[in-house]
Amino acid sequence: MRWHLRRRSSAYCSVVALSAELWSDGACSGNPGPGGWAYILIARRPDGSVAKKLEGRGGEDMTTNNRMELTAALQGLLALTRPTTLTICPDSAYLANAFTDGWLAKWQRNGWKSGKKPVKNQDLWVALVAAVEPHAVTWERVKGHGTAVLNNRCDVLAVHERDIHAGRIPVGTPPPACAKARPPDATLGRDPTKLGRM
Repeated sequence: MRWHLRRRSSAYCSVVALSAELWSDGACSGNPGPGGWAYILIARRPDGSVAKKLEGRGGEDMTTNNRMELTAALQGLLALTRPTTLTICPDSAYLANAFTDGWLAKWQRNGWKSGKKPVKNQDLWVALVAAVEPHAVTWERVKGHGTAVLNNRCDVLAVHERDIHAGRIPVGTPPPACAKARPPDATLGRDPTKLGRM
């Protein structure tokens, strides 16, 4: 798996026979208002230890929290440059349930309408469907602001971008550093062997 350079992201060399995870989160001040998004791509060895890590982040001056949640996952998927088997771990029920509970299939059958109203954020949903299609994806929703360290890291990055777009901190200010590294099970907030072999 080779992760291509994206805006405010790092590039890594090819990684073979590793499992992959995509963690994502969005933040917004007001709804609508200035917002931020962030993702973390992780490649793990069979023993659960982290082989490679990629962080990506960005934001908009006027958006909604749901759009930032969708954008975070979309940008993470777009950072993959070949078909990959991965687990996507958002804390957004809006995002995860659309894929796992059949919302997207129903919306598409109904011409992108929910009842008689157009589906909100259709542009991002269409892009997400296309971005997911090449990959073998499992969705695992996690609790926001819980024990999943990578979810919390995404939140820190998304909030940082939100605050830049809200004018609270100067453009170009680096995000807070990562917390001190923890054992693999603490990084995930659960036993990494139960995440799913990919």
